[in-house]
Amino acid sequence: MSGSAQIVEGERTLPGRFRLDASRYRPIFEGKRSFGGQTVVLWVRRAPDAGRRAGVVVSKRVFRRAVDRNRAKRLMREAFRLSRAWLVPEVEVILIARAGIAGRSCQEVMADLERVCRRARIWEGRGPEKGGPA
Repeated sequence: MSGSAQIVEGERTLPGRFRLDASRYRPIFEGKRSFGGQTVVLWVRRAPDAGRRAGVVVSKRVFRRAVDRNRAKRLMREAFRLSRAWLVPEVEVILIARAGIAGRSCQEVMADLERVCRRARIWEGRGPEKGGPA
């Protein structure tokens, strides 16, 4: 995958404890709080037991080939994993891939995710490029 962010030693994927269970998707969608970006649509739910978890959705209608769907999922998971430290603690999100994610690098997806999170008011850090937590 060209243009991907550097991977932190020991963590190559989004750990299971940070992924949403299928049973948690419905309450997030029922909350009807969504924010769109160029590459992702973010659905948000605040809850005391949330713990900064994310779910990922990629449509077959938007991405016909499985390889394209899988790449979009990897990009969104990696962008979330690298941005997770700057989100408010009591939030659960669902990331839905838009067609604009095709051909984008991880840094571009991360920048779009940060913009969307700021609009949703769930971003509490300044960001890695601006001197935020390491």
